[in-house]
Amino acid sequence: MAASAPPTSTGSQKLDAAVQKTSALNPDKPTGLALYSRFALAGAVCCSVTHGGLTPVDVVKTRIQLDPVTYNKGMIGGFRQVIAKEGAGALLTGFGPTAAGYFLQGAFKFGGYELFKQQCINQLGYETASNNRTAVYLASSALAEFFADIALCPLEATRIRLVSQPEFASGLLSGFSKIASQEGLGAFYSGFGPILFKQVPYTMAKFVVYEKVAEAVYKRVDKSKTSDGMQTVINLGSGLMAGFAAALVSQPADTMLSKINKTKGLPGEGTTSRLIKIAKELGLRGSYTGIGARLFMVGTLTAGQFAIYGDIKKVLGATGGVEIAK
Repeated sequence: MAASAPPTSTGSQKLDAAVQKTSALNPDKPTGLALYSRFALAGAVCCSVTHGGLTPVDVVKTRIQLDPVTYNKGMIGGFRQVIAKEGAGALLTGFGPTAAGYFLQGAFKFGGYELFKQQCINQLGYETASNNRTAVYLASSALAEFFADIALCPLEATRIRLVSQPEFASGLLSGFSKIASQEGLGAFYSGFGPILFKQVPYTMAKFVVYEKVAEAVYKRVDKSKTSDGMQTVINLGSGLMAGFAAALVSQPADTMLSKINKTKGLPGEGTTSRLIKIAKELGLRGSYTGIGARLFMVGTLTAGQFAIYGDIKKVLGATGGVEIAK
């Protein structure tokens, strides 16, 4: 389960006493900023490593979304087409903005989720938060993702431009500066609406399904007696299920995001009108173009994220805290 720091009062006298006793036995355990900075670092690393490592899959997925007529042979066929046409190096196009963007996004997403979840517990009290934990998971993840997307959007716009137009720039810095100088800073946020539409439901599904699957497992397995290796396996399995759910929920917006960042809009054309036009052109079936590659990608990276996140938290000593799962 995603852990969080003990509140000043959980709303339960028995639980408050247990928390105080635990704190007394572990005086060096991080709290406050020290704790949440560890959550943020663990989230930054797990997202950067997994998204960066899956850059080749993301390149093929984006090509399928942007040019389904050419790239119409599925994920494996898409790999072969990209390599045959542009060389193996093309599969790493956009690696820089991907790794940097998701480092920032992961810090805000995971650190923010832990912070907002704890604030919900503080405001509602432990018992109320536990009885309404699904709503707490949803609200905490949505708030965390909103702030994470503010950090991610400029780098995601640069990544998509590099993948869709390889000749546009040689890398992150040149691509970023070229968009800024030619189209203005506002161009980085032309896809902010679709990225919210994609990432917020994605993250809500991701954390809720992860929490629920892990909770179901730990009802049958005593977590206190589970080895570190088995906990990593449970995180992997729970994360895989969470990734599949998140991919299905967010696929239409992911396709629209790729389309809107492929090229700049026409003179006087607003973001809303562009989105409406793209949605009409795609239709429901078109919006799920590339879903096979994305299921593989998101399922794999989400499983990896929760496994890495859990292990890094242990290394950093950012474990324990108040959990609201029953």
